Amino acid sequence: MDGVNAGGELLALVNDVVGVSVGFRGLFKRDCTDLVRRIALLTHLFEEIRDFGAALRPLDVSTSSASPLTCLPEVANALQAAKRLLSAAGNFSSGAFSDGAAKKITFQFHCVTWKLEKALGNLPCELFAISEEVREQVELVRAQLRRATERYGPLNSKVVSHAASLPLDREIHPQKSGNRLNGSFHVENFGNINPEAKAKMDSVSKCNDSHSIKDQIVPESGRLSNSSASAEAHPSNEIDGEKGDKSATKNLEEIKKPDSVVIPNDYLCPISLELMRDPVIVATGQTYERSYIQRWIDCSNLTCPKTQLELQHLTLTPNYALRSLITQWCTKNNIEQPTGLVNGRIKKSDGTFRDVSGDIAAIEVLVRKLSGRSIEDHRAAVSEIRSLSKRSTDNRILIAQAGAIPALVNLLTADDVVTQENAVTSILNLSIYENNKGLIMLAGAIPSVVQVLRSGSMEARENAAATLFSLSVADENKIIIGASGAMPALVELLQNGSTRGKKDAATALFNLCIYQGNKSRAVKAGIITALSNMLTDLNNCMVDEALAILSVLSSHHEAKISIVKASIIPVLIDILRMDLPRNKENATAILLSLCKRDNENLACISRLGAVVPLTDLAKSGTERAKRKATSLLEHLQRLQQL
Repeated sequence: MDGVNAGGELLALVNDVVGVSVGFRGLFKRDCTDLVRRIALLTHLFEEIRDFGAALRPLDVSTSSASPLTCLPEVANALQAAKRLLSAAGNFSSGAFSDGAAKKITFQFHCVTWKLEKALGNLPCELFAISEEVREQVELVRAQLRRATERYGPLNSKVVSHAASLPLDREIHPQKSGNRLNGSFHVENFGNINPEAKAKMDSVSKCNDSHSIKDQIVPESGRLSNSSASAEAHPSNEIDGEKGDKSATKNLEEIKKPDSVVIPNDYLCPISLELMRDPVIVATGQTYERSYIQRWIDCSNLTCPKTQLELQHLTLTPNYALRSLITQWCTKNNIEQPTGLVNGRIKKSDGTFRDVSGDIAAIEVLVRKLSGRSIEDHRAAVSEIRSLSKRSTDNRILIAQAGAIPALVNLLTADDVVTQENAVTSILNLSIYENNKGLIMLAGAIPSVVQVLRSGSMEARENAAATLFSLSVADENKIIIGASGAMPALVELLQNGSTRGKKDAATALFNLCIYQGNKSRAVKAGIITALSNMLTDLNNCMVDEALAILSVLSSHHEAKISIVKASIIPVLIDILRMDLPRNKENATAILLSLCKRDNENLACISRLGAVVPLTDLAKSGTERAKRKATSLLEHLQRLQQL
């Protein structure tokens, strides 16, 4: 692998891996999706390696041990192993293969994950002149791969090397010797395997032994509730070895069912009395399942069903906090969230299924029009997709399953303004369903969304900002979005957008700036000036948002310097005297960050008379405000003693 072609070959392998990601089904669907998502994050790394290699003279890596290129074949081997594994596991059905085949694939996931993390760890990023942002992406991927590997337990490196390089039509037997191959795989011989993985493999054997048990199994997505992604999101839920051994021997019908636990009332839609999948907040502050409240409004009802108060507006705001709590509760109680699509039917919250085969056929027609050449077809189809994606979670699942996301991403660059607006809004609507976020990222949507944010119509820019916020919920996406050039475009919208556009930009910026690497980008994009103007503009109704963003930024060195230069400290002290409790709380937190280990700033707030409002706040503010005010007063007291 020479310097010119190395990066290109690795990029081609990544594209091949992503290319097999369409239509994963069966027991290993989640495992496949997670592996593809992680590999896709390496695209920018290999692009920079390609550019680095193009600048080198041709060399023989076999004789140049000092060259950074000598480690690339190891990465290529790991990617090739991943590609083979995904091809074999992507459509694995427990009923069609032996339990030995399932065990082998589980072991292969372990091997490939370990091998890829090891290969990335051996890459000398500094010698390839890899940028800081891309290095952060690589470290993120390595951390995810390490967590996934640790769930299985330790591996013998010789076993991994042999296993990951073999085709999947051969059985692998992980003997202690580390290099013996024969015709069977016995999990009992692999003493260090994680009980969670063992239970997953044992379930396949039980499925094959009894049709009566198999008929009671939840859809494929349900069988993955204890898969790598679930354990990664909730590491505290991992079971110890003793409990794992017991769970591995349970019959599938003993798995806890939804009707064996009481669903908290707050998690039930007041209209349907079912577990909410897509909770939204209406103007009165009440929360409902989106599809039911949307149907209520569509029937010309303009009051809140629960309070009977008139709805001042018809905006439905996603209740992300409640949805997260419901997800955690479902995971804790081993309950699958009712969003599975199986054989033309969607599972509802009561465990029954709704036939959606007619809906699927209609959506597939629309998707074909999206991919056609007719501009009129594009406009009509994307308008209908936008409408459907707004109505319900079921529609979001069906639209994504039909392959609409890549076609919608292509239409983000359409010359027709209406088509572009509807395309970005459709992607926003689809991103509300958690599983679609990964599909949108895999489709490479971010650069096009950022382009819409820069140069689209105001409506398109608003929805592009909202899309970035929705996608940035995942930490790895914060890195990708920040590195895409989104920060300057968001700051521009924050300064010069419509009222709604400013709010969408503020929400996205707040979420993105939680990641440390994005704080510097935001400061360089001029966010401090924009926030200062928001705080001092008497007609501006976004003081809350400005303070929230400043509270996230104020711990960053560059932001701290910019905040002081922008003369924001006097404004913050005025807020301590006369604003709302929440704003006082954030203002105090910002001042504390600015004054820690900075006697000059402490002296400044003392001269400006901060002691009196801080003393009041320490007695009567919110709990957080009391803590921050008390700490700041202690700093001021120590300054006086110097």
